[in-house]
Amino acid sequence: MNTNDINAVKALLSTPKHIVIVCHKNPDGDAIGSTLGLYHYLKKYHHNLQVITPNDYPEFLKWVPGEDTIYKYDVQTEISDKTINAADIIFTLDFNAFHRTGQMQAILETTKATKILIDHHQEPDDYATYTYSDVSMSSTCEMIYHFINMLSDTDKIDTNIATCLYLGIMTDTGSFRFAATTSTTHRIVAELIEKGAKNSEIHNNVYDTNSYNRLQLLGCALTNLKIIPELKTAYITLTQNELRKFDYKKGDTEGVVNYALSLDNVIFAAIFIEDRQEGIIKISLRSKGSFSVNEFSRAHFSGGGHNNAAGGRSETSLPATIEKFLSILPQYKDALHHE
Repeated sequence: MNTNDINAVKALLSTPKHIVIVCHKNPDGDAIGSTLGLYHYLKKYHHNLQVITPNDYPEFLKWVPGEDTIYKYDVQTEISDKTINAADIIFTLDFNAFHRTGQMQAILETTKATKILIDHHQEPDDYATYTYSDVSMSSTCEMIYHFINMLSDTDKIDTNIATCLYLGIMTDTGSFRFAATTSTTHRIVAELIEKGAKNSEIHNNVYDTNSYNRLQLLGCALTNLKIIPELKTAYITLTQNELRKFDYKKGDTEGVVNYALSLDNVIFAAIFIEDRQEGIIKISLRSKGSFSVNEFSRAHFSGGGHNNAAGGRSETSLPATIEKFLSILPQYKDALHHE
């Protein structure tokens, strides 16, 4: 954001407004952390606020301060539509195109509210009045911190805001191990801890509470792991029947793809998860170094994201999707061996 945009946003927020804050479908820690972090910040200025997610999110995110105020669009559609239509301002966080919100796309495209985009994904659509886009950032939560700083308001960050922002930075950096984690990221995290974020407690809430079935599903996923050593690639599959067998709950497959990426001499990893309800195969892609899974996903699986972490989808069967994946891979042999 340039100085003029910052001043315009500051003026816009100087009097109470009806504000809606939305994130992408299947929210993760950064989506929930950024929306609720901004929510707690804007509450201090007595705005009429509502966070709306396109659908539900994992149990391990349901402790976050303010989580109980969120509307889930897919089950609270009528009141969500009414709230969106009444909004003066809509903040769109952690996504770069309306289709990332699923069923919310249509109403977000037609609403006349002023839109403010804050996001770190590549190639954002040009739909917002004010856009804060920075693909070098570790997370949208880090961007919310910078946004508050642009408004000269970091003294307003309290325990609730700090907790939310720490959550998103922690999860989107893979507990601070991904390349986008900078010295600035660590300085911000240090300040969030000083302002009340309990780092150990947040980590435990997200990563250290597993059900028996979730661990059994992980075992199943690892049993299904395949390696293509000549292409430095590994992939995992999970069928709908396997998900059902282990009583799959939303979030149970979070991070599983990273086990494939952790293999020695693997720089490209994928997980393919059958979702019969949506009629698609959900795909998560991860990489090390310069191999861009964002470009790979955009080119072949209707997706995108970051250079080293992206998502996609396939509308064919699981076997057909794997066949397509394996047929495409040889095209990338030079890029995969460039590492």
